[in-house]
Amino acid sequence: TETNVVIISLEYTSPDESMLKEYFRKLWAFTGPGFLMSIAYLDPGNIESDLQSGARAGFKLLWVLLGATIIGLLLQRLAARLGVVTGMHLAEVCNRHYPTVPRIILWLMVELAIIGSDMQEVIGSAIALNLLSVGRIPLWAGVLITIIDTFVFLFLDKYGLRKLEAFFGFLITIMALSFGYEYVRVAPNQGEVLKGMFVPYCSGCGPTQLEQAVGVVGAVIMPHNIYLHSALVKSRDINRENKKEVKEANKYYFIESSIALFVSFLINVFVVAVFAEAFYGRTNMEVSLQCNETGSAHSELFPANNETLEVDIYKGGVVLGCFFGPAALYIWAIGILAAGQSSTMTGTYSGQFVMEGFLNLRWSRFARVLLTRSIAIFPTLLVAVFQDVQHLTGMNDFLNVLQSMQLPFALIPILTFTSLTSLMNDFANGLVWKIGGGLVILVVCAINMYFVVVYVTALNSIVLYVFSALLSIAYLSFVSYLVWRCLIALGVSRLDFRGSVQYPPAVLMDEQPEFDS
Repeated sequence: TETNVVIISLEYTSPDESMLKEYFRKLWAFTGPGFLMSIAYLDPGNIESDLQSGARAGFKLLWVLLGATIIGLLLQRLAARLGVVTGMHLAEVCNRHYPTVPRIILWLMVELAIIGSDMQEVIGSAIALNLLSVGRIPLWAGVLITIIDTFVFLFLDKYGLRKLEAFFGFLITIMALSFGYEYVRVAPNQGEVLKGMFVPYCSGCGPTQLEQAVGVVGAVIMPHNIYLHSALVKSRDINRENKKEVKEANKYYFIESSIALFVSFLINVFVVAVFAEAFYGRTNMEVSLQCNETGSAHSELFPANNETLEVDIYKGGVVLGCFFGPAALYIWAIGILAAGQSSTMTGTYSGQFVMEGFLNLRWSRFARVLLTRSIAIFPTLLVAVFQDVQHLTGMNDFLNVLQSMQLPFALIPILTFTSLTSLMNDFANGLVWKIGGGLVILVVCAINMYFVVVYVTALNSIVLYVFSALLSIAYLSFVSYLVWRCLIALGVSRLDFRGSVQYPPAVLMDEQPEFDS
């Protein structure tokens, strides 16, 4: 008799295991925007701020870096929530709710921040190419080569956002490996690293360290990054009519952003700790003697005096090469190049969203990249041709000040609109977030204004003082206008004297709307 045997295999999956798989599947689906956003925390301007923090204050300001990153995470959370709940990014919401003149001024201020950031990326890339080529690629040529970024971006953009997100992940990995190598090679004291990170105290610190602490906050929290993150979260398909789905998207985006900023924080710590361990308290004489002994071609950068060593991105690579060998210099340059290349692409995305949102104007990405890159390259190229690397890296201070001044034009609007029940419905900021967010933004803006005042007072020019005073009046007037509208959104209705401030109800959308200005 023929017998048919049927074998049934049952694979049992426990409920916990099934839930865990589903959790990671959803987290992976939402992974991408946070890592693109985190690139702004790793641009060449940030790296320079990190190394100067380590060289000037040792490990003592690591807690400032940690605090600034946490504040940045909370602000990015607001940006992501706005995009997820409304289906509009911050520039689109500003277009819908601000009158024409304030909207145009706001757009110009954000564009200035994007151009300033782009200039830092051009500077970083040019310096990295100069170091990698042992000076064979002059700085002006390195500046021109960065035009290639335009075509690289356009080439990658053709293959879809997920491919671009993967490429950004690759560049972040390069930075982690490059600066991680420097960290292992220098081997900083781990106890001092942890102490500096979790003990909010700076013994023996003076004005120099205070200015550096302010600089750390200004370098970490970038104004255009708020606009960028609110737009990037729109790349995932979410049913905004379903409250549960919106809540779930907010949760996963916050988790992903936390992971991304944790990675960026570790990379920043690597840089601070390396320069804190190896170069804090060193003099120009010590470095000059070491570079002469190793036969470095850059020993003339360091005068033979006993003044405290001053470093920037360029000098940082040179001193690493003098003390830890040529490999340390080249790996440092690779990390800086990866930082410059990745951050220039996020800047391009920011510019695209900002222009489309504020002006309801759609340019091709080619035209947009070409315009901002040309504006960034022209002044940088002039300095690179007619001056030296000292002046090129010195531009970073001015650019940090420029971006610090633009911070209120991102932070005040994001708090305003995420607090509006008419716009955010059940996801509007509660009382704790309104008060806490307001205090955080007040502190961040005050810190950065201090940074601006310190920079301006060091100029020692009466003409510049007068010009700065006039500019400050106009600047503070506009900031006061934004604060006024923000307070009304927060519930201080008595400030709306004539009932002129009206916020339309939310409009859920995935496409750019036609606005009635």
